[in-house]
Amino acid sequence: MEIIARMNVGGPATQVLGLSEGLNPDEFDHRLYTGYVDGGEGEHLRLRDSAVRVHRVPGLGRSVRPADDVRTLIRLISHMREFRPHIVHTRTAKAGALGRTAARLSGTGSARIHVFHGHLLHGYFSPPKRHLYIQSERFLARMSDRLVTVGSRVREDLLAAGIGRPEQYVVIPPGVRLGRVPDRRTARISLGLPMDAPVVAYVGRLTQVKRPDRFLDVAHTVLRSVPGCRFVVCGDGELGPEMGRDVGPLHDSFHLLGWRRDVETVYAAADVVLLTSDNEGMPLSLIEAGMAGTPVVSTRVGSVAEVVRDGHTGLLAAPDAGELAAHTVRLLCDPSLARRMGDSAHRWTTASFGVERLVADTETLYRSLCEAYRSRSVLEGTPR
Repeated sequence: MEIIARMNVGGPATQVLGLSEGLNPDEFDHRLYTGYVDGGEGEHLRLRDSAVRVHRVPGLGRSVRPADDVRTLIRLISHMREFRPHIVHTRTAKAGALGRTAARLSGTGSARIHVFHGHLLHGYFSPPKRHLYIQSERFLARMSDRLVTVGSRVREDLLAAGIGRPEQYVVIPPGVRLGRVPDRRTARISLGLPMDAPVVAYVGRLTQVKRPDRFLDVAHTVLRSVPGCRFVVCGDGELGPEMGRDVGPLHDSFHLLGWRRDVETVYAAADVVLLTSDNEGMPLSLIEAGMAGTPVVSTRVGSVAEVVRDGHTGLLAAPDAGELAAHTVRLLCDPSLARRMGDSAHRWTTASFGVERLVADTETLYRSLCEAYRSRSVLEGTPR
């Protein structure tokens, strides 16, 4: 039983779909439970075309409303008692809290896995809310059999905050399947971009932690050195309208695309993919860029350094607009360096982050927990 708060556009939903579609149906009866996407967000574009059966749970979305959350908890307990899963697998903070609590209260004896696609330790909350988040995750970790992180740095950050024990953690990096990458000319014609202009792309949600304001600062600096540069933004979010206004005098240099299904077209059209976040887990956009053969410039946060091999497949910087801009200009002004890094990125990400590896790693984790579950049931005299 897999539980995620909402299947919005983003990394967690992409991982859920890849896993759901790839698991061996003869071995695993896998069911997905999720809430509805809140206003201002888009539901994952692949969900409507997927064969994955979705069980909707009212109240499971992002917003925290105590009375509604209690009703959602009761619904989840009811679903668990009906399905009686061997494993309850939760993702995202709210679904992790409600799902693990429901598994504890349901009496089904299910093993509990929670996935941290990143964490909320930096860039999200005020100090009092951050303290509350840490305390709640420490408590929930005691109700978990395994804690999965997308990278080693995310695991280290959580352990440093006192969340869980080292032996509970398993690192399972993301798995990605990118669509067919068009050639550069086709991609640029599709997006209305000039053939000879340097292009910098951003792919992802436009939220505060992603720092679209820093992206704009980088753009201002880059344009002073590379006046003809174009900036392509593929994504949207609560800061989308604000970014549209702040582009202002740079309007001719910006292409705001909103969400697109063919992100591979954006990567193929770009000379550099830029990420300016304050906090990340292991961003899928950087993996996808690598698979498309496009070098990246990114802040050195979360587990980014486990995707981008600094100096080999891209360039990493502090969360500083000046340093990010200098790296971007370096790649734009040295096409042979950018090409070598893009080729290295393609080899590295294709070998390390395929969706087949994600499925295989998760199936191995499921089997180990099911074996432990059966052994425990036999010892307790209640075999299933």
